[in-house]
Amino acid sequence: MAEFQNDTGNLPKPERSPGGKFLLVLLMGFLLTIPLFATWLLVYDRQSQSETAQQSIVSGWGGEQVFAGPKLVLPYTAAVQETVEQNGKSVTRTNIVKRELYLAPEKVTLDSALKTQTRKRAIYEVVVYDTNVVGSAAFRLPDDFERNGIAKSDIDFTRAELRFGLSDARGLAGNNSVTVDGQKLTLKPGNGLGETGNSGFFAWVDASKLIDGEVKADFAVRFKGNESLTIAPHAGQTLWTVRSKWPHPSFTGSFLPETEDTKVTDQGFEAKYVITNLALGTSLVAMQAGQQVFPDTVVQSPRYDSGGGAAASATVNLIQPVDLYGQVDRAAKYGFLIIGFTFVAFLLFDLIGGVRISSVQYILIGAALVLFFVLLLAFAEIIGFALAFVAASAATIGLITAYSASVLSSWRKAASIGGLLAGLYGVIYILLSLQAYSLLIGSLLIFAALAGVMYVTRRLDWSNSLSRNRA
Repeated sequence: MAEFQNDTGNLPKPERSPGGKFLLVLLMGFLLTIPLFATWLLVYDRQSQSETAQQSIVSGWGGEQVFAGPKLVLPYTAAVQETVEQNGKSVTRTNIVKRELYLAPEKVTLDSALKTQTRKRAIYEVVVYDTNVVGSAAFRLPDDFERNGIAKSDIDFTRAELRFGLSDARGLAGNNSVTVDGQKLTLKPGNGLGETGNSGFFAWVDASKLIDGEVKADFAVRFKGNESLTIAPHAGQTLWTVRSKWPHPSFTGSFLPETEDTKVTDQGFEAKYVITNLALGTSLVAMQAGQQVFPDTVVQSPRYDSGGGAAASATVNLIQPVDLYGQVDRAAKYGFLIIGFTFVAFLLFDLIGGVRISSVQYILIGAALVLFFVLLLAFAEIIGFALAFVAASAATIGLITAYSASVLSSWRKAASIGGLLAGLYGVIYILLSLQAYSLLIGSLLIFAALAGVMYVTRRLDWSNSLSRNRA
């Protein structure tokens, strides 16, 4: 009977059934979701640090600019009646108040060339630009102007203001000029437009020609910004031409450029927008400032007010060709797939191959698989995503293969684990490069793996303990 006893003289503990081992491995896989979730938080934290660093790089240069205007702002007087209580009686008074009327041009033409450069600090970089927006605008009172309930005699045309909006006025550079009917105007800070949060500049102008004619304005505005340029169109017709040598533009917002007039090559891009007042759904005459417009980045939906508001926009984003943190985040979402496949392979060696694997060894292997994503993030910030993926996967495969040779007591079996991991990482890299078919391929891969496991274990009795031959 001694041969059935261990060193302490006690009978050996009965071995777990295959079903019990499966549940134990499933539990350990579930526990590994905690460090995997922590890895996602790490990616998010590093991305937030990157955005903060980028903002510090461009501090004082100019933000994601929104350009609006020009608009003529006409002061006028209006009679407003109010009812007050006086000596117990309701008394109606008429007060004369001063208000502002916003007149958008019948046609505005904008031409902007973006001179780009990449500014770096440590491992972070951001795309900045310097542009000179050259344009012209023609103003005329609509034929049905009287329908607004304002008489021309109530308007002080001599104290009109020509206003421009720029969301970050810190980016304004020198050599800005505005002329109205050939007369050069003096620009003054402040009094911007509602579309840019009232940030911008203006000039006093005598708009008396509006009484029975039109006012023409020509302007050249130079400013700096980063990553995106947005215009807030508000005119009978807006013609905007934008060009740059940056080869990776993204056109977003409420309006897209004309297809036949847009060219994107490795040497840069040129886009032309044609936006009409009918598409905007707004009147050229308004008694209130427009709604604020925000830069419409790639990850945001267009801020277009279909109810007829003035929040429409057209945005050109100067994007980086590789979204580093987005790719790492997508890769980390396949962590469950890698851990699951690897654990299933070891479980099959345990159940069918006769190799005993402890729960601690499962945890150590799972920790190495999770560490892959940390290595991927760390390397990607230095050498780029593609090389980082190769380096991190090679390090992880080498570590687990060497460890598996000891756990499985066979380099041949360890090589099969290494081959499995190499195939998994290769498939995941392909999935990351796909957009339309990534879900389909991933689903088929999981289905094929499940079918293989079901086939291999089809004769396995999950409820009974396995018999092992001990030396």
